[in-house]
Amino acid sequence: MKKILLILITLTTISCKSQHKKTAKEINVLFIGNSLTYFYDMPQTLQKMLNETNPNIRVEQSTFPGQSLDGHLSDIITSRTENGINTRQKEEGEKTETEIKIAEKKWDIVILQTGTISVLIPENRELITNKAISEIKKLVSNPNCKFILFNTWPSKNEYPQQYCYPSRMIDKSILKERCCSPILENLEQEINLINESYDSVARKNNLLKSDNGNKFYEVLTNYPEIELYEDNSHPNKYGAFLNACVFYQMLTNKKAYELKFNGEIEPKIAELLKQVAE
Repeated sequence: MKKILLILITLTTISCKSQHKKTAKEINVLFIGNSLTYFYDMPQTLQKMLNETNPNIRVEQSTFPGQSLDGHLSDIITSRTENGINTRQKEEGEKTETEIKIAEKKWDIVILQTGTISVLIPENRELITNKAISEIKKLVSNPNCKFILFNTWPSKNEYPQQYCYPSRMIDKSILKERCCSPILENLEQEINLINESYDSVARKNNLLKSDNGNKFYEVLTNYPEIELYEDNSHPNKYGAFLNACVFYQMLTNKKAYELKFNGEIEPKIAELLKQVAE
């Protein structure tokens, strides 16, 4: 009798686990951004991490070279190469590729990324970036969707440094010729300004915010032997892996250092980057 009871309990447990796997809700995640997101297939790396522990979380992307968040709403892509796109302004009745992508599913999480400089220049941040985020949020059909702001990192710079846009690119009503960021004197000042700028955007638009910028800074200052950059701004395979670890933790509330997956990264460096992301 005891053996029969034990078998019944075991079968019930297996059945419950099997049923749980079948009924686990699919969570759809959409990245909207540019090459800072997609370099070295970061979203695909993130998906492989998720497949190890949370295969019900599915990652997709709408990411194009050099595209700002407002460009995702206004630009029709006319041609593309591996390294760039040609665009024109959309006409009445047209939809951009990102607008079409947003309408495809009832997204549970949308991760928004724009160029770092675009948030460092106050006028652009207020008049362009914030407006674009507000418009994107309106397009998402799921009222319970969570929005995450992708907090990016400093470029490789010689200091002092200042970033400027022609005012006409931002708004014709601006009377001065150029709109500029504060003058950046060193790396620490730049990461602080980047974080403050993203904090401002997150508060304004009621967004969660990632910690990628601080994690890059931690590696730059504590582990300078690990190169995170492909060029002056884009992540290489190590930078992309670090970014994927940060988002893995945000999406799962689990620790990246518990993952077996190392991708194409040397195991020792992968383990270190997982620890930094924690």
